[in-house]
Amino acid sequence: MASNSARLRSAGLLAAIGLIIASCTSNTPEDSGGGGPVNAASPNDDPGKKVVIGFSGPEADHGWLGAINSTALKEAKKYSDVTLRVAEGTNDPSMQISHVETFINDKVDAIVLLPTDGAALTKVATEAMEAGIPVVNVDREFSSEFAARTTILGDNYGMGMSAGTYACKLIEKEKMGDDPVIAEIAGLDSLPLTQDRSRGFRDALKACGQKVDHRVAAEFTVESGEEAASNLLQAAKKIDIVWNHDDDQGVGVKAAFDAADRDEFKFIGGAGSANAMRWIKAGEMEATVLYPPTQAADGIRLARLLAQNKGMSDLVQVEVPRRIVLNAPVVTKENVDKYMPLGFES
Repeated sequence: MASNSARLRSAGLLAAIGLIIASCTSNTPEDSGGGGPVNAASPNDDPGKKVVIGFSGPEADHGWLGAINSTALKEAKKYSDVTLRVAEGTNDPSMQISHVETFINDKVDAIVLLPTDGAALTKVATEAMEAGIPVVNVDREFSSEFAARTTILGDNYGMGMSAGTYACKLIEKEKMGDDPVIAEIAGLDSLPLTQDRSRGFRDALKACGQKVDHRVAAEFTVESGEEAASNLLQAAKKIDIVWNHDDDQGVGVKAAFDAADRDEFKFIGGAGSANAMRWIKAGEMEATVLYPPTQAADGIRLARLLAQNKGMSDLVQVEVPRRIVLNAPVVTKENVDKYMPLGFES
């Protein structure tokens, strides 16, 4: 998910971590959080060559970003052959550049990087690659193919497609007729990810002969979500389906719904927060579309394989792919228990 200073500040996930922590994650089984050694699901999970992985991400000022960081740390602790060096989270590209330069100077074995600004971090990531350090690019893409060995992404267009396809199924299931009122509460309209989500939503609705009747935009914060939702409710006296792009801003969106005593519509969320999943279980929300908060954790796994010169044993072509796009499944009351462990706190 993209960054911006307007997002909620989370509870300082990395506040206690220095600029660069030389050994954030222990290599000893007794310090691995009580989980003990990883049970090997494949030979790749067996302990191998000890490697040092540098990890840098933005400041965790949003629930999803907090989950990105925490899942990365948790994943690294599973491997006795991984030492993780973590840079302090920041929304300042120049500071993140200095973090990567430190990783290069320290000759780490691999770097996992969720850039605060993909274009701004492209040059230093390319320098790492040229120094023989494989870079795993997470979520926000660099502007050059030479800046990363592999890129792992969520699917923003796919989120919109999933939300729109589910809306089409609801229209048929609930017998809403030929002209249901569909509303959309987007995130920051200036961001490509928001544009991709909206485009996917429109395309999916078009496939079943529907369109977005009312659209407002928020800023990925509780306050902006509440304001945007209040404006929407004033403009539309009746709504059949609402899709809100982001479950963090969804806290404010739902507050506006509750304050107005409006619940005639099916409420679909986005990203997959723990709040949203609890609302689904309680029958207060129809569904949410997952934007996986495990991207950096997957990045840690891939960086370990790259640093150890391993491939992916589940593929016929065993080398780590150049690009991986994760799925955007719809979470409903029927499958929410399956996805609840991935729910992040807003």
